[in-house]
Amino acid sequence: MLRSILGRSALVTCVVAVISVLVTALVGAPLAVQEANRSAKTRLADEATLTAELLRPRFNTAKSEDEQVIVKRLRARGIEVYLIRGGQPDRPGLPDGVVKTIGAGRQVAVRRAMVDKKVQLLVGRPVGNAGNGVVLTEEPPSGTLARLWGQLWIALLAGLGAGLLAGVLLARRIAQPIRTVAAAANRLSAGDRTVTLDPRGPTEVADLARAVNALTAALATSEGRERDFLLSVSHELRTPLTTIRGYAEALADGVVGPDGAQRAGQTVLGEAERLDRLIADLLVLARLEAADLPVEVVDVDLTQLVAATAEAWGGRLAAAGLLLRTELPPMAVPTRTDPGRIRQIVDGLLENALRVVPSGAPVVLALVWQQASASIEVRDGGPGFTDDDLAVAFERGALSRRYQGARKVGSGLGLALAARLARRLGGGIAAGHAPEGGARFTVTIPL
Repeated sequence: MLRSILGRSALVTCVVAVISVLVTALVGAPLAVQEANRSAKTRLADEATLTAELLRPRFNTAKSEDEQVIVKRLRARGIEVYLIRGGQPDRPGLPDGVVKTIGAGRQVAVRRAMVDKKVQLLVGRPVGNAGNGVVLTEEPPSGTLARLWGQLWIALLAGLGAGLLAGVLLARRIAQPIRTVAAAANRLSAGDRTVTLDPRGPTEVADLARAVNALTAALATSEGRERDFLLSVSHELRTPLTTIRGYAEALADGVVGPDGAQRAGQTVLGEAERLDRLIADLLVLARLEAADLPVEVVDVDLTQLVAATAEAWGGRLAAAGLLLRTELPPMAVPTRTDPGRIRQIVDGLLENALRVVPSGAPVVLALVWQQASASIEVRDGGPGFTDDDLAVAFERGALSRRYQGARKVGSGLGLALAARLARRLGGGIAAGHAPEGGARFTVTIPL
């Protein structure tokens, strides 16, 4: 029971109610005692004033019947009456100081004093100027705390009942949206992507509902992209496999003679290398998403690295009729990074350019140096991208699906792989429009 929100809320509200009652009693008890003492003193002072006025005409005579009636009525209410005539009390027990004060014609304010060996509330009023007066005494109020604590259990029971009721109602109100979200999560885990929650109610509940709705939309989008990506990859895998299988069957059936064997072998080798690159890209991408791709950071001269890349790609681009141009700073640009991963990014971008740029168009490999960072640019004079393309350029398979059949496309992994590698190295990558008329990719490397 205590593991549920219902049980814990009820327990907490009951504890709070009990603590509130106890704190109220602790704070109120001294105030109640103080108020009882104040009321008793005020009442005794009023009784003394009234008694002095009633007995004033009779003080110079012997005890009368009226005097005895007044004294009896006061004693019946727990008030003792001392009459002082000529500075002498009618019976012993009063403090000498009180008798002298009354005999001098001065009032005695309500106070606590020892009267007949007991602590009493005492008040005195002079009557005339002949040393006459009236002194009233009464036991101080007692039992206030006892009465208060005796009635406390009623308040405690009421607090427990109210706390239990409030806890149950509060827990149900809190638990209901949680149960709704739990049911929605179970439906999501079962594959239902139509789950939506109504974002109404308190702010926290509305935020939770919106978060679940956003999660549902994100899962649906992610699974859609995953399906499209798998379809694209399966198509890319099937194409070279079909070619390899066709040539293998032709060789097995003897259709390809000795003269065509070399050409068939070259074709099969090229398709196998294509499969190898695709599988390698898939493995690297998977390791990047798992954040366990090793990075070897060393001192690197970016100027030399870009120059070596241009030299390695020069012959291949020239064979395809492309004009490679380099733009390098006149000095070294040192940094610490992984040169192999940088080459992997730039090689992938140049591979894309080689695939789509028409013969005779330029391909530019540039190194731009700034104070805190450097960037490697790969620009071309190919068909380029639209603004809509730039928004999804680094999503897996997005451009491949968009331009399937319209231009030469790859697996759709290259740009996604380049983006993740750049982020893994602490930099970034951006796509844009090149002044040469095609696409521009800018790989930023922190210095």
